[in-house]
Amino acid sequence: MQDKGWKVTGAVRSLSARLPEGVEPVAVGNIDCNTNWSAALNGVDVVIHLAARVHVMKDISDDPLAEFLKVNLHGTENLARQAAVRGVKRFVYVSSIKVNGEETYGQQIYSEKDVPAPKDPYGISKWQAEQTLQSIAQETGLKMVIVRPPLVYGPGVKGNFISLLGAIDKGLPLPLAGANNARSLVYVGNLVDVLISCATHPAAAGQTFLVSDGVDVSTAGLVDKIAFALGRSSRSFYFSPALIRVAAKLLGRTAQVDRLFGSLRISSEKISRELDWKQPFTLDQGLQDTANWYRNLKDSR
Repeated sequence: MQDKGWKVTGAVRSLSARLPEGVEPVAVGNIDCNTNWSAALNGVDVVIHLAARVHVMKDISDDPLAEFLKVNLHGTENLARQAAVRGVKRFVYVSSIKVNGEETYGQQIYSEKDVPAPKDPYGISKWQAEQTLQSIAQETGLKMVIVRPPLVYGPGVKGNFISLLGAIDKGLPLPLAGANNARSLVYVGNLVDVLISCATHPAAAGQTFLVSDGVDVSTAGLVDKIAFALGRSSRSFYFSPALIRVAAKLLGRTAQVDRLFGSLRISSEKISRELDWKQPFTLDQGLQDTANWYRNLKDSR
């Protein structure tokens, strides 16, 4: 965005955070209903809000939903209200496809027309934040844009995706050849391009968009593509998905296996039509960039 002559400020918890060259850091501390955003909002026309308490696989808090709401709802509401008071013109909120639900079945494809059906505390907190932001927009005139991405991958990826990279890189046999599901992903480069469009395109104001790489991939296919990008041989083999699900239930790992064998397909048709947006990067290009980053990360250790 700096190459367009825009000044970009990055709100971070502390000044020790690493930001891209040219981005001015502003420390705001933890995000909740009491965060003071004054310094970060000074002279700002557009806010792109990505920070959130993300999905936690093993949440040990007594009330997980309350913890998610503290950041994802109350923290977001606080930022939006301060932005409106400060005269910010547009607020782009990165929500989650989990607002739509956890999984698609058969020929089902999530779109913006679906009735939201979040299942876990993270998805519920994101949906409540969306509703609150819409109310703030009506009250204040702040132009709101909501983006619901699926799993985001690319340099810096964490969680299960980097674990999968590591397993494939080490040549570990993976029982995933039978995972003939279909999942939508979004490369971080495509997501960044979407957010720039949402921040600048006149037709984006007041809209909610789903976004992906534009193609779906099975877990088995993803393993093969990652192996190719890493220059490794895929060692994926077939093992009955039904037996894997039974074992996962006994071990308390149903959620992890659902992500590997379940489908989650989304449509980016609306944003392509209304903002004339097209993914600048293909799935293969995104995976190659991710693989290159992973190799460099491994070599630097």
